[in-house]
Amino acid sequence: MPRRILLVFCLPLLAAAQSTPSNEARLAAVEAAAKSAQSAGDNAWMLVSAALVLMMTGPGLALFYGGLVRRKNVLATMMHSFSLMAVVTVLWAVCGYSFAFAEGSPFFGGFHYLFLNNVGSAPNADYAATIPQQTFMIYQLMFAIITPALISGAFAERMKYSAMLLFTVLWTLLVYLPMAHMVWGKGGLLNAFTGGKIPCFDFAGGTVVHITSGVSALVCALYLGKRVGYPEEPMKPHSLVLSFIGATLLWVGWFGFNAGSALGASGLATSAFVATHFGAAAATLGWMLAEWLRSGKPSMLGGISGCVAGLVAITPASGFVKPFPALLIGFVAGVACFLMVTVVKNKFGYDDTLDAFGVHGAGGTIGAILTGVFATSLINDGLKDASGKILPLGLVDGKPEQVLYQIGGVLISWVLASVGTLLILKICDVWVGVRVSRDQEIDGLDLSMHGEEGYNFET
Repeated sequence: MPRRILLVFCLPLLAAAQSTPSNEARLAAVEAAAKSAQSAGDNAWMLVSAALVLMMTGPGLALFYGGLVRRKNVLATMMHSFSLMAVVTVLWAVCGYSFAFAEGSPFFGGFHYLFLNNVGSAPNADYAATIPQQTFMIYQLMFAIITPALISGAFAERMKYSAMLLFTVLWTLLVYLPMAHMVWGKGGLLNAFTGGKIPCFDFAGGTVVHITSGVSALVCALYLGKRVGYPEEPMKPHSLVLSFIGATLLWVGWFGFNAGSALGASGLATSAFVATHFGAAAATLGWMLAEWLRSGKPSMLGGISGCVAGLVAITPASGFVKPFPALLIGFVAGVACFLMVTVVKNKFGYDDTLDAFGVHGAGGTIGAILTGVFATSLINDGLKDASGKILPLGLVDGKPEQVLYQIGGVLISWVLASVGTLLILKICDVWVGVRVSRDQEIDGLDLSMHGEEGYNFET
């Protein structure tokens, strides 16, 4: 009888014990929930970052460049940025992403992701292990869009629209995609994190975006020649108000550009965010101070130009440097880029309409080299040896040879951009002609290329 009573009381307890999950199962469930939460947070941040980078092209760059040209060319200039949002997107979907990020040679990607095959919701651990590969793909697309749009600042007010479209397609295929693969693609020549032979640090695009676009801009300016009347006739910006709005949108969007390159909502993203803001602020003050000392007056144009110069220079370093080196990089870039657009440009006489080379080419070069000086594993511990030991990064970590690697990456970017751009311009010139006629240029590209005007003052 007592045994029967004991069984009556014990059976429910035994049943409960059997239905209660083991500690291992509980831990597995908690770990799965944590990974799911991290993935959701990282994915949300990366989608927001992608939108911020797209905002940099339109409306940011469109307004910034549009305000800097003469009134008769405002729509044509803004059309460059807007059109490329569509053109590069289609090219990226067909082959661009594959050529940049599929595994191939050290110089060029492969065909594994053509037409976005094999690009879905599963992460690609080679690039970003906590977000869908499709998120990574769309984020990288935004970089591919803005890069050729930056070049348009050099040939604004005198290049045919048809030539601009053809140039963009060829330039993206022959210059941008190889450079992106070499620096960021698995097995790329310059990829420091996958065993590249020239391990170059470029967190968010100093070589890939700014040097390639800036150097290509200089080649375009030299090839097309000066605008009609330059430099004898005044060619002042028609609306610094538009340019101011565009510059501030660029500043805000750049947080997605740089902090988003951490590829997750992490402490590294915070560090890149801080470095980006500090670099832009210091460069703004550096440019304005240099201008104040040289001409006696600081200008709004100088302030917003300095801001962009700082954002350019801090881009390759943003995920590798502490806040105060970021201030130094920004200040140096602000002063140096001011001298490029006011002294060097005037001395050599080239007509880089909106100073794409003086800001992006020069600023990107300065930032890329100084990354080798100030990069530290205290900020970015992603470079490790086979045993998992964290390796030093830059000169401040006791690795002076990194400066040489950075210079090597800069030289490769310069050569690829200059030679590739010259070849592409020759092709475009033979095929469609690159420059508008004298009469079209005098009338303005808004009317001659697009049949419309940016401002209608009729009552």
